[in-house]
Amino acid sequence: MKLFLDSANIDQVKEIASWGVLDGVTTNPSLVAKEGKDFKETVLALCKLVPCVSAQVTATEFDDMVKQGEEYASWHKHVVVKVPMTTEGLKAIHYFTQHGIKTNTTLVFSVPQAILAAKAGATMISPFIGRLDDIGEDGMGLIAEIMEVWHHQQFTTEVLVASTRHPRHIVDAAALGAHICTIPYEVFKKLPQHPLTDSGLKKFLQDWEKTKK
Repeated sequence: MKLFLDSANIDQVKEIASWGVLDGVTTNPSLVAKEGKDFKETVLALCKLVPCVSAQVTATEFDDMVKQGEEYASWHKHVVVKVPMTTEGLKAIHYFTQHGIKTNTTLVFSVPQAILAAKAGATMISPFIGRLDDIGEDGMGLIAEIMEVWHHQQFTTEVLVASTRHPRHIVDAAALGAHICTIPYEVFKKLPQHPLTDSGLKKFLQDWEKTKK
């Protein structure tokens, strides 16, 4: 399973990329606005760090989505155009697919939406599991259903588990066979941590110090 960082913060991406485990980055208008920096400069900086950067269109109509998406794709070969799951978005995804532009369908919350995005030719889809959990639905259950459909239908579209909230989400996504998980910085930092690792290392170092006396 590929691991993406859900962030538009260059320093955060540099840090996680230095671990040698980062496969890509997902951004959205909210994350970019939070950093207060130029959108194009941010995307280009991210493209230097990872081989896949999702850049989201802000237009809601087909023609405007196409215009924005083509511009984004022209910036760098690592750019994946992020398109919302709407009927206009489906039209745009189909257009981009026909013109060799990679896409990430965002704001997916149901299996029918996932199927439509795959049929339109999306490179990847992003089901938002945390937001489903927030309203009392089973976010990871959606991933299980999608992966079962993918198994039977053999869709080539990659399933990117988004809106992850804790390390267990990443474990469950991997166990279900999801292709990608995008992870907030704070959650990514928790992945290599375990109290027994900390206590074990402390004990090893204490014992090593004893050998020097």
